[in-house]
Amino acid sequence: MGFNPSHDIGTLPRYRRGMSARTSPVIAFGAAALGIAIYSVMDTLMKRLSIDSGAYSAVLWRSWVGVAITGTLFLARGGRWPGRDVLILHIARGATGGASVLLFFWGLARVPMAQSIALTFLSPLMALFLAAFMLGETVRRAAILGSLIAGIGVLVIAGGEVQAQASTDVVLGSIAILIASVLYAVSLVLLRRQAQAAGPAEVALFTMLVIAVLMTPAAPFVSGWPATYQWPAIVIAAALGSLSALLLAWAYARAEAQMLAPVEYTAFVWAACLGYAVFGEHVSLFTLAGAALIIAGCVVAVRRPVAPGPQSEAGL
Repeated sequence: MGFNPSHDIGTLPRYRRGMSARTSPVIAFGAAALGIAIYSVMDTLMKRLSIDSGAYSAVLWRSWVGVAITGTLFLARGGRWPGRDVLILHIARGATGGASVLLFFWGLARVPMAQSIALTFLSPLMALFLAAFMLGETVRRAAILGSLIAGIGVLVIAGGEVQAQASTDVVLGSIAILIASVLYAVSLVLLRRQAQAAGPAEVALFTMLVIAVLMTPAAPFVSGWPATYQWPAIVIAAALGSLSALLLAWAYARAEAQMLAPVEYTAFVWAACLGYAVFGEHVSLFTLAGAALIIAGCVVAVRRPVAPGPQSEAGL
């Protein structure tokens, strides 16, 4: 989803010094694009699982399988149990991220994939404002303008639902995805703190572990044991999520974030194609226009002001 665990790559800057600087940016961009495509396939599997057995069951069992996969990688790299402060940070982000993922997949089971992904693009914008509140960062005018543009995009998508006389399920699903976007924005801000505390493998493992542990107590009441035929999809979904995270981590370790950031928006294309091929979903003009406005808003918001050159500094 737009809620990509690959955002754990934000932990990489402190580890990049030892990476090779010879990797072509084109290759890094290709790896990142492949990671997004793989994650989109995982979203498709999770949507089917959520429709068949409920989002709670799908997220719960994918999380436990993900713990097995990422835990193996973590131990193979000589990982150790984190200290108290870092563990509290893991729990906070895991709980926030887990709630967002659960709401997203609940909504995804009711809303077309392309529309769902378009709504999740709001998370980076909201993270800018939450960072100002939680971390004391300055909100630039560009962020405010970008938010206004993206907000219009959301209204356009909502207008499309009204015109199409969307069912109550679709409306509730869209609301769930918007709430999930807010929660995921909080998790992105928490991730900035994790960047100085843990490596990607540890973050990926404990995110999955916290989600699984918090969800398990309620499992007997809201989730059953998956049917035999569902296990291959659950295992594949967990494996694809892990592979996507690794590809994006590899890419972001070898190219600047500003160059790779646009690759996130390819998720909309994959969601539209996979939604049509697997679920027969059609992308409305309202969704296309709304997605374009949201993406434009994100681009405006994250745009950095151009530093004055020698001439401007000289008053020329």
